[in-house]
Amino acid sequence: MLRVGVDANLSSDLLTGFPPEAEIVRIPRHPVGEISVDFLILLFFRKDAAETFSHLRDVKVIQSMMAGVDWITPWLPKGVTLCDGRGIHDISTSEWVLAAIMSSVKRFPLYRDAQLRQEWIGQASVLDGFLNESGPQMGQYRVLGDDLADKTVLIVGYGSIGAAIEARLAPFGVKILRVARSAKTDPAVSAIDDLHQLIPQADIITITVPLTDQTRGLIAAKEIALMKHGALLVNASRGPVVSTEALVEALNQHKLRAALDVTDPEPLPKGHPLWSAPNCLITPHVAGSTPDFIHRAFRFGVAQVKRYLAGESLENVVSDDGY
Repeated sequence: MLRVGVDANLSSDLLTGFPPEAEIVRIPRHPVGEISVDFLILLFFRKDAAETFSHLRDVKVIQSMMAGVDWITPWLPKGVTLCDGRGIHDISTSEWVLAAIMSSVKRFPLYRDAQLRQEWIGQASVLDGFLNESGPQMGQYRVLGDDLADKTVLIVGYGSIGAAIEARLAPFGVKILRVARSAKTDPAVSAIDDLHQLIPQADIITITVPLTDQTRGLIAAKEIALMKHGALLVNASRGPVVSTEALVEALNQHKLRAALDVTDPEPLPKGHPLWSAPNCLITPHVAGSTPDFIHRAFRFGVAQVKRYLAGESLENVVSDDGY
C-alpha cells in the first residue's frame, strides 16, 4: 500500500478518486509522535508545514498544489521529490488578473469608495485624483475610466498562467509582450535579460513568476522608474518579487497604479503604508484559491499518485533552481 498523507480536515468528497492501492493517512495540524507517509499532498501554503513535516517519516514525494514552492524548499530534505501545482491555478489566477486589470482600468475601487460615501461622482467634469495630481495632465479634467483596447500588456513570467492570462486578454484587442527565463518562438517570448527594454513599452505589467533567488526584487526602483506614467502593475506571484518600498514611493508620487494579490510582508500588518497608498487594489492572496481549484487540485493529485504507483514519471517535478 502507498500511504498518501493529507490534511486531517479535508472533506472526504475530495478523496474519492484515489486507487485502492493508496491508503489515505489524515495528518493533524499539530501531530504527536511520528506518522509514516510515502506521498504527502499539501493543498495550501502553511506556515507550520515544516513543523508538521518534522513528525513524518518515510516521505518520498511531496506534491504541493501551490504554483510556488518557495515555502517548502528551505526545509525539503535531500532525496525527497518535490512537485508543484503548475497548471492547476491557470484558470483561477488568470481570471483574477483579468478582473484586477478591468477593475483598475475602469476605476471600480474609486467608485466603490464613492458609493460608501453615498457620493455621486463620475462624468467628464470630475477631477481625476490620479492623473491630474502630477504628470503631463496635471490640473486637467478627464473621464475617470479608461479603455483596455489597444493597450500594451507585458506578461512577466510566461508559463502556463501567463499563457492563460494572454488567452483571456485576447478578446480585448491588446498588444501582448511576453517574458520568460529564456527566449522562445511561437509565440515570441523575450528573455528576462530584455526586461528593461520592454518595461517602457507597457501600459500594464503582470507578474506571474515563482519566487527564486533570481526573481526576488525583480521589480525594484530601477524597473519602476522605467515604467510609463500611469502604468498598472499587477502582481499575482509572490510579494518579494516587487520591492515594497519602491512601490509605495511610486504610488504616493502618483507615478503608477497597482493591483496586488500578494505583498511583502504578508499578511500585510495594520498601519502598513501600502494599505493607504493611492491607486492600489489589494486582495489577501486569494487569486488562485477557489472551490473549483480545490477539485482540480485533487484530480491532479490522484493522477500523480497513479503515475507513482505505475512507475511512471511524475509531472511538475521542481528542479534545484526552484522551477
